[in-house]
Amino acid sequence: MDFSNINYLAVLVAAGAAFALGAAWYGASIFGKIWQKELGFTDEYLQQGNMGKIFGSSFVLMLIMALGMAMLVQGHSDGEAIGWLQGLYHGLYVGLFFIATSIGINLLYQRKSIKLWLIDSLYQVVFLALMGAILGAWQ
Repeated sequence: MDFSNINYLAVLVAAGAAFALGAAWYGASIFGKIWQKELGFTDEYLQQGNMGKIFGSSFVLMLIMALGMAMLVQGHSDGEAIGWLQGLYHGLYVGLFFIATSIGINLLYQRKSIKLWLIDSLYQVVFLALMGAILGAWQ
C-alpha cells in the first residue's frame, strides 16, 4: 500500500466530521435519550465516565477508520479519480455489509433491542458514508 497518495488532511476532516455527527446523533435532541433508555443508563451514570478518555479514544479510533477508508478508496480507484459519490458508496457498502451486520451479531448475543441496533449501526453507516464522500471528493 502506497501511503504517499493519502490526503491526511482529508483523513483528519473525515474523522472530525464523524465525531461531530456522533455528538449530534447521540445528543438529547436526536437519539441520545432513546439510546440511553435502551442501555439502562441514567444521567448520573453517564456523568461518572471519564469523558476525556472516552472522547479522545473515540476520536483516535475514528482517525484509524478514516485512514482505512482512505486506503480502501485509493485501492479501488484503478488509477482513475474517485469522486464523492463513489466514496460515499464505499462507505455505505462497508457500513451496511460489515459494520451493521457485526453490530447486529453482537447485540443478538447480548440480547439487546432492535432499537439499539438501529441507532448504533445506522450511525456507523452514515458516518462511514460521510467519511467516504469526504475522502472521495478530496483526493
